[in-house]
Formats: sequence, structure tokens, C-alpha cells
Amino acid sequence: MTGSALVTGARGFIGRHVARHLAQLGWQVAGLGHGEWEAAERLGWGVSRWQAADVSLENLVAAAGRPSLIVHCAGGASVGISVERPHEDFHRTVSTTAAVLEFARTHAPEAAVVLPSSTAVYGNAGVLPTPESAPLAPVSPYGVHKQMAEQLCRFYSRQYGLRTAVVRFFSVYGPYLRKQLLWDACERLSREEPPRFFGDGDETRDWLHVEDAARLLETAARNAGGEAPAVNGGTGQPVRVREILAELFQLLGRAGEPVFTGVGRPGEPKHYLADIAAARSWGWAPRIDWREGLRQYVSWYRRAQ
Repeated sequence: MTGSALVTGARGFIGRHVARHLAQLGWQVAGLGHGEWEAAERLGWGVSRWQAADVSLENLVAAAGRPSLIVHCAGGASVGISVERPHEDFHRTVSTTAAVLEFARTHAPEAAVVLPSSTAVYGNAGVLPTPESAPLAPVSPYGVHKQMAEQLCRFYSRQYGLRTAVVRFFSVYGPYLRKQLLWDACERLSREEPPRFFGDGDETRDWLHVEDAARLLETAARNAGGEAPAVNGGTGQPVRVREILAELFQLLGRAGEPVFTGVGRPGEPKHYLADIAAARSWGWAPRIDWREGLRQYVSWYRRAQ
């Protein structure tokens, strides 16, 4: 399965890795999203054509052509920002998803549309590991908006026959991630003052390397259908935040142990763990262990300074 692909948000963290993975498989990849992108850099990520513009129906019609695959990586990407600016997060996630689906309906009805969603749709999941059949009960605007975007995919599939698929990612990390726990921890550990971290350190996360995430999104494209199948994107392995930070201390050559405030972040449940049986049934499996992934991340971080 190759042809012409559009990746929205291709200049972002997940988007650029998706673009590169698709290009390596033989896709002709175009990108649409925010920011100017020099040709040499974008070509290195496999993006043959880039349009710096908002993801709107008008801009998609003007710039996207007739792709046979759309991976909609643009959208809100922060629980904290969604709590502070919920209307902005709604526009970034829900409005752009509506635009992508309407573009596909009217201009590329044969295209597969893949939506990266989030474990945030489950909220405080009552079952760990969490299967896709678990109730959706988000506790942040970010999670609510991801759920709404998923509902739009299902509606367009059932009403108009679009082939869509949803991947609910857990904690995606890897090179070029310049936010969230790993970036923040590396920044703090690179300074002299002793860092303090949110929570109590016993929070658990399911860490998925971005290269495994990119492979899963491409796998989802091959399994897109009229019922908008949804699968979890994780490893099925819980790792405590305390373990992650201890590994970063060692990799960055810092003595001591992480200190925690005891106060969690608003809108973030304490435990996440994916049931990935559905993704495995598609023939996908994670390949990169979290310790190896952290070594890669720290190596990139040092080069990026």
C-alpha cells in the first residue's frame, strides 16, 4: 500500500516521524501545518511538499491534492494547555478533524484517514491494562476533545463510507520531543539546582517509542474501515515515573535521586497501561525497549544543545 499521503502537523513530533516512515515505505508525502520548514530539513524527513498553513477545509482543498492516505497528526498535544485554554484546544483538535474528514468526503473519498488519539479518552481507567472496550470518561478538555474527534471519525465512516482508523496513544516519546516529562527532566538535570518533580514518583506510564508509534499509524491505515476501528498504542509494560527519572539521572551523570512535590498535575490520572491485543492482531508489535529508547533520547538531547 503506497501512493500519495498527506500528513497534517508533519513538522511536529509525531508527524515528522510518521512522514519519514511513510517515505521510507515508498509513499509520496505532503505536509500541511504551522511554521516555515526549510527544504533540506523537510526532505530529510521525507516530506516532498510542505504548505505552512492552518488545517482548514479551504487550505486542504487548495494544497492537499487527492491523497490516498491522510494521517491527521495536527491537533492539541497538551493536557495542561487544554485546561488553561480549552477553546483553543477544541479548535486545534475538533475543528481540524472536522475539516480533514470533510475534505476527504468531498475531495478524496477513497483515502484512508488515520487519527492519532490518546489514552486521555479513558480518564481514570477502572481496568488496567485498559482495553479499547473500556468506558470513555475523560477528565480533561484534552481528553474530551480527542473523544469528540474519534466520534467524528466514526460518524463520517458510517454516514459517508469513509475508511477511518483511530490509534489511542499512551506516552509517546523519542528524539525531537521538546516538552513533557523527558524534556523537562533533561533540562532541569542539566542545571545546577536540585530539581523537583510533580507527583510522588509512583505514577505509572506506558512508554511507546515514536518510531513504534509511526509504524502503528501506518498499520492502522492498512486496517482502516467503515467502522472506524480503534486500537491502543502502547507496550503493555507499566514503568514508574521514579524509574524513568532514575535512569535519566544515570544517563546524564547526575548524582542523587529525584525529589517529588507530592502534588499531581491537574487532569492527569495516576496510572496508565495499555491492553495492546487489538494492535497485535493487526500484526504490529512494539520493538524498542524503554531503556534503549531513553538512551537514544539522551543522546539526541545532548546533540540538540
